[in-house]
Amino acid sequence: MTHKGIHYRGYLPHWDFADSVQGITFRLADSVPAEVIAEWRDEVESLLKSSDPAISSAAQADLHRKIAKYEDAGHGRCALADAECAGIVQDALKAGHGTSYKLIEWCVMPNHVHALIRLLGPMTLGGIVKLWKGGTAVKINRLLGHSGSLWMRDYHDRFIRDLDHFHNAKAYIRSNPVKAGLCQTPEEWIFSSAGCAWEPEVTPSSLPKRAK
Repeated sequence: MTHKGIHYRGYLPHWDFADSVQGITFRLADSVPAEVIAEWRDEVESLLKSSDPAISSAAQADLHRKIAKYEDAGHGRCALADAECAGIVQDALKAGHGTSYKLIEWCVMPNHVHALIRLLGPMTLGGIVKLWKGGTAVKINRLLGHSGSLWMRDYHDRFIRDLDHFHNAKAYIRSNPVKAGLCQTPEEWIFSSAGCAWEPEVTPSSLPKRAK
Protein backbone atom coordinates (compact mmCIF):
# COMPACT_ATOMS: atom_id res chain seq x y z
CA MET A 1 0.00 0.00 0.00
CA THR A 2 1.09 3.58 -0.65
CA HIS A 3 0.19 6.47 1.62
CA LYS A 4 -2.10 8.89 -0.22
CA GLY A 5 -1.00 12.26 1.14
CA ILE A 6 -3.80 14.84 1.18
CA HIS A 7 -6.92 13.49 -0.52
CA TYR A 8 -10.71 13.59 -0.37
CA ARG A 9 -13.00 10.66 0.35
CA GLY A 10 -16.57 11.84 0.43
CA TYR A 11 -16.50 15.50 1.41
CA LEU A 12 -13.88 15.46 4.18
CA PRO A 13 -10.18 16.01 3.43
CA HIS A 14 -7.84 13.31 4.76
CA TRP A 15 -4.11 13.47 5.50
CA ASP A 16 -2.31 10.17 5.04
CA PHE A 17 1.46 10.26 5.54
CA ALA A 18 3.92 7.60 6.71
CA ASP A 19 4.90 7.83 10.39
CA SER A 20 2.39 10.64 11.00
CA VAL A 21 0.46 11.07 14.24
CA GLN A 22 -3.28 11.23 13.59
CA GLY A 23 -6.36 11.98 15.63
CA ILE A 24 -9.30 10.00 14.22
CA THR A 25 -13.03 10.03 14.88
CA PHE A 26 -15.47 7.55 13.36
CA ARG A 27 -19.17 7.41 14.11
CA LEU A 28 -22.20 5.15 14.11
CA ALA A 29 -24.34 5.60 11.01
CA ASP A 30 -27.25 7.04 13.00
CA SER A 31 -25.22 9.33 15.28
CA VAL A 32 -25.89 12.34 13.05
CA PRO A 33 -28.72 12.16 10.45
CA ALA A 34 -27.48 12.33 6.86
CA GLU A 35 -29.67 15.34 6.12
CA VAL A 36 -28.08 17.30 8.98
CA ILE A 37 -24.57 16.55 7.72
CA ALA A 38 -25.62 17.46 4.16
CA GLU A 39 -26.92 20.80 5.38
CA TRP A 40 -23.70 21.55 7.25
CA ARG A 41 -21.60 20.33 4.30
CA ASP A 42 -23.42 22.60 1.86
CA GLU A 43 -22.71 25.55 4.13
CA VAL A 44 -18.95 25.00 4.07
CA GLU A 45 -18.29 22.88 0.94
CA SER A 46 -16.59 25.60 -1.09
CA LEU A 47 -14.46 26.52 1.92
CA LEU A 48 -13.48 22.88 2.59
CA LYS A 49 -12.09 22.62 -0.95
CA SER A 50 -10.40 26.00 -0.95
CA SER A 51 -6.87 26.09 -2.34
CA ASP A 52 -5.91 28.11 0.74
CA PRO A 53 -4.98 25.55 3.45
CA ALA A 54 -5.85 27.99 6.24
CA ILE A 55 -9.39 28.47 4.93
CA SER A 56 -9.90 24.75 4.32
CA SER A 57 -8.57 23.83 7.77
CA ALA A 58 -10.78 26.40 9.51
CA ALA A 59 -13.87 25.18 7.63
CA GLN A 60 -13.07 21.54 8.49
CA ALA A 61 -12.61 22.45 12.16
CA ASP A 62 -15.94 24.31 12.18
CA LEU A 63 -17.78 21.33 10.64
CA HIS A 64 -16.13 18.95 13.11
CA ARG A 65 -17.19 21.12 16.07
CA LYS A 66 -20.80 21.07 14.88
CA ILE A 67 -20.79 17.29 14.45
CA ALA A 68 -19.01 16.70 17.78
CA LYS A 69 -21.51 18.87 19.67
CA TYR A 70 -24.41 17.02 18.05
CA GLU A 71 -23.11 13.51 18.65
CA ASP A 72 -22.17 14.17 22.28
CA ALA A 73 -25.86 14.87 22.88
CA GLY A 74 -26.40 11.12 22.41
CA HIS A 75 -28.43 10.94 19.19
CA GLY A 76 -29.18 7.63 17.50
CA ARG A 77 -29.61 4.24 19.14
CA CYS A 78 -26.14 4.55 20.75
CA ALA A 79 -25.21 0.90 20.24
CA LEU A 80 -21.83 1.46 21.87
CA ALA A 81 -23.51 2.24 25.18
CA ASP A 82 -23.80 -1.54 25.44
CA ALA A 83 -20.70 -2.67 27.31
CA GLU A 84 -20.17 -5.74 25.15
CA CYS A 85 -20.34 -3.67 21.96
CA ALA A 86 -17.94 -1.07 23.35
CA GLY A 87 -15.58 -3.87 24.35
CA ILE A 88 -15.59 -5.22 20.78
CA VAL A 89 -14.47 -1.84 19.47
CA GLN A 90 -11.88 -1.37 22.20
CA ASP A 91 -10.39 -4.79 21.48
CA ALA A 92 -10.19 -3.97 17.76
CA LEU A 93 -8.31 -0.73 18.45
CA LYS A 94 -5.84 -2.50 20.73
CA ALA A 95 -5.35 -5.44 18.35
CA GLY A 96 -3.49 -3.36 15.75
CA HIS A 97 -1.16 -1.73 18.25
CA GLY A 98 2.47 -2.35 17.34
CA THR A 99 1.77 -3.58 13.80
CA SER A 100 -0.02 -1.07 11.56
CA TYR A 101 0.08 1.70 14.16
CA LYS A 102 0.93 2.61 17.71
CA LEU A 103 -2.19 3.33 19.72
CA ILE A 104 -1.64 6.35 21.95
CA GLU A 105 -5.09 7.29 23.25
CA TRP A 106 -8.68 6.22 22.56
CA CYS A 107 -12.21 6.58 23.87
CA VAL A 108 -15.29 4.58 22.86
CA MET A 109 -18.32 6.82 23.32
CA PRO A 110 -21.96 5.65 23.02
CA ASN A 111 -22.22 6.66 19.35
CA HIS A 112 -18.68 7.46 18.18
CA VAL A 113 -15.03 6.60 18.73
CA HIS A 114 -11.91 8.73 19.12
CA ALA A 115 -8.38 7.40 18.61
CA LEU A 116 -4.92 8.93 18.51
CA ILE A 117 -2.35 6.81 16.66
CA ARG A 118 1.06 6.92 15.03
CA LEU A 119 1.13 5.18 11.66
CA LEU A 120 3.60 2.33 11.18
CA GLY A 121 4.53 0.59 7.95
CA PRO A 122 2.77 0.88 4.60
CA MET A 123 -0.91 0.49 5.58
CA THR A 124 -2.88 3.62 4.77
CA LEU A 125 -4.94 5.51 7.32
CA GLY A 126 -8.09 4.63 5.38
CA GLY A 127 -7.10 0.97 5.43
CA ILE A 128 -6.70 1.03 9.20
CA VAL A 129 -10.11 2.62 9.73
CA LYS A 130 -11.65 0.12 7.30
CA LEU A 131 -10.26 -2.77 9.37
CA TRP A 132 -11.67 -1.26 12.56
CA LYS A 133 -15.11 -0.75 11.05
CA GLY A 134 -15.35 -4.00 9.10
CA GLY A 135 -14.50 -6.40 11.88
CA THR A 136 -16.49 -4.62 14.57
CA ALA A 137 -19.60 -4.16 12.39
CA VAL A 138 -19.95 -7.90 11.80
CA LYS A 139 -19.59 -8.74 15.49
CA ILE A 140 -21.82 -5.95 16.82
CA ASN A 141 -24.61 -6.52 14.30
CA ARG A 142 -24.56 -10.23 15.10
CA LEU A 143 -24.64 -9.51 18.83
CA LEU A 144 -27.56 -7.08 18.57
CA GLY A 145 -29.43 -8.95 15.86
CA HIS A 146 -29.19 -5.98 13.52
CA SER A 147 -28.33 -5.73 9.83
CA GLY A 148 -27.25 -2.95 7.49
CA SER A 149 -24.60 -0.27 7.94
CA LEU A 150 -23.35 0.15 11.48
CA TRP A 151 -20.80 2.90 10.82
CA MET A 152 -21.03 6.20 9.00
CA ARG A 153 -19.20 5.84 5.67
CA ASP A 154 -16.58 8.57 6.14
CA TYR A 155 -14.34 9.40 9.09
CA HIS A 156 -12.64 12.50 10.43
CA ASP A 157 -8.89 12.75 10.91
CA ARG A 158 -6.61 15.48 12.21
CA PHE A 159 -2.94 15.49 11.25
CA ILE A 160 -1.06 16.32 14.47
CA ARG A 161 1.16 19.29 13.65
CA ASP A 162 3.25 19.84 16.76
CA LEU A 163 3.59 19.06 20.47
CA ASP A 164 0.92 21.56 21.51
CA HIS A 165 -1.53 19.97 19.09
CA PHE A 166 -0.51 16.50 20.30
CA HIS A 167 -1.19 17.27 23.96
CA ASN A 168 -4.46 19.06 23.13
CA ALA A 169 -5.63 16.00 21.17
CA LYS A 170 -4.75 13.69 24.07
CA ALA A 171 -6.60 15.92 26.53
CA TYR A 172 -9.68 16.14 24.29
CA ILE A 173 -9.96 12.36 23.97
CA ARG A 174 -9.46 11.75 27.69
CA SER A 175 -11.99 14.41 28.72
CA ASN A 176 -14.72 13.55 26.20
CA PRO A 177 -16.75 11.19 28.46
CA VAL A 178 -16.49 13.69 31.32
CA LYS A 179 -17.71 16.57 29.13
CA ALA A 180 -20.57 14.39 27.92
CA GLY A 181 -21.63 13.76 31.53
CA LEU A 182 -20.90 10.03 31.43
CA CYS A 183 -18.44 9.99 34.35
CA GLN A 184 -16.68 12.27 36.81
CA THR A 185 -13.06 11.54 35.84
CA PRO A 186 -11.46 10.10 32.65
CA GLU A 187 -10.23 7.06 34.58
CA GLU A 188 -13.80 6.03 35.42
CA TRP A 189 -14.62 5.43 31.75
CA ILE A 190 -13.40 1.86 31.24
CA PHE A 191 -13.68 1.92 27.44
CA SER A 192 -10.79 4.32 27.03
CA SER A 193 -7.03 4.56 27.34
CA ALA A 194 -7.48 6.45 30.61
CA GLY A 195 -9.76 3.74 32.00
CA CYS A 196 -7.30 1.02 30.96
CA ALA A 197 -4.29 2.90 32.40
CA TRP A 198 -2.76 2.60 28.92
CA GLU A 199 0.90 3.55 28.75
CA PRO A 200 2.14 2.94 25.19
CA GLU A 201 5.81 3.14 24.37
CA VAL A 202 5.45 6.04 21.99
CA THR A 203 6.62 9.63 22.08
CA PRO A 204 6.01 12.44 19.60
CA SER A 205 9.77 13.06 19.47
CA SER A 206 9.80 13.99 15.80
CA LEU A 207 7.12 16.65 16.21
CA PRO A 208 8.32 20.27 16.39
CA LYS A 209 7.58 22.16 19.57
CA ARG A 210 5.38 24.53 17.60
CA ALA A 211 4.11 24.52 14.06
CA LYS A 212 6.12 26.79 11.78
